[in-house]
Amino acid sequence: MADTSKLIRYFEASGSGEEARRMLDLAEQVVKGKPYRVCDFTSPAGLVIADAIKAAYPELLVQSYGGYEGAERIRIAFVDSHFQGTVDMGIVPLKVSWDPRFRLLNHRDVLGSLMGLGIDRSKFGDIIMGQGGAQILVDSTVADFVVQNFTKIAMVAVSVAPMELDEIAPKEEKIKEVRTTVASLRLDAVASSGFSVSRTKLVSAVNAGLLQVNWQPAKGPSQEVKEGDIISMRGRGRMKVEAITGTSRKGRIGVYLKRFM
Repeated sequence: MADTSKLIRYFEASGSGEEARRMLDLAEQVVKGKPYRVCDFTSPAGLVIADAIKAAYPELLVQSYGGYEGAERIRIAFVDSHFQGTVDMGIVPLKVSWDPRFRLLNHRDVLGSLMGLGIDRSKFGDIIMGQGGAQILVDSTVADFVVQNFTKIAMVAVSVAPMELDEIAPKEEKIKEVRTTVASLRLDAVASSGFSVSRTKLVSAVNAGLLQVNWQPAKGPSQEVKEGDIISMRGRGRMKVEAITGTSRKGRIGVYLKRFM
């Protein structure tokens, strides 16, 4: 077996040690003879772990899927390179409906009520909000339980029914484009501009663990960001550093941000 102790130590240092150990266990099951193994729903940061594990076990392939193209939460499979069959990712889409007059129900309401069923967050994928309802992606092992027991969101009665993956409507996200200049590419400078909060409040949010860069906990306010990075802030959504547009005569750096709301 490959020596993966350094890999585990690396991800422990970044706060992802537990997930790395779980994924490593699945990978080793495939190395020992299983055709494939699929992890629970995770953020795209899980692919960083999976790719590191694959480097230790070249005989493995890595596949990922979240139920539809562009899914934010995904499941990752470790697959024997000789396996010729179809990998069942175990994803079931469900349609949740309620009286459309209750327009104030939001993503947080749906997720909170789902968690109230006593099911771990890792069993749920994306929640796609719509008019008078939502589409949720769930682990196939809990799908029947959710259909039978998910009957209310707060005090609003809901109904749940299975649907097909090809019926999923893509997310409708509002995108705000931000073109600005910053003194440096520090996280606190870029994120405060993108999320329209003061730098002082942004630093406090980073120190409170409310920000992620590329789905990993931010290392600190002074962490440098680069083109292509995804910055997430709890309660305010996420944004992408779409481009670094140059430096002005006064030494300020131009950035082009896309904020998803």
